[in-house]
Amino acid sequence: MNLGFPEMMFIFVLALILFGPKKLPEIGRQIGKGLAEFKRASREFQSQIEDEVRKLELEADLKNTIAPPISLSNTVASEPPALTVAPSAPPVEPAIASASTSEIAAAAAEPDYTVTHSSYKADSAGNA
Repeated sequence: MNLGFPEMMFIFVLALILFGPKKLPEIGRQIGKGLAEFKRASREFQSQIEDEVRKLELEADLKNTIAPPISLSNTVASEPPALTVAPSAPPVEPAIASASTSEIAAAAAEPDYTVTHSSYKADSAGNA
């Protein structure tokens, strides 16, 4: 309804003639109340629809985030894996081969400080 000023003026004059000056304010109030009630009902209906859509989205998110439990039959193979022979290892050094288990464990526990690290000061002093 795209009514301009001349159309609105014509409707007002026509209503004034039909209903009279005493009834026109009462009719205007009733129309205003009816429009306000219609707006309130439409807002309430729209909010109910938005709430239902929000609930459906939350349910869909919960279904996507909570995966069903994994059964062991899907994760464990029915047959054990086949064992294969690895290629031959390089020969073991005789000094290590003759060492006892306790000597090897003691050697592994001690840190190896054979690699030396130069400090920043030594490097800068040599370059200066």
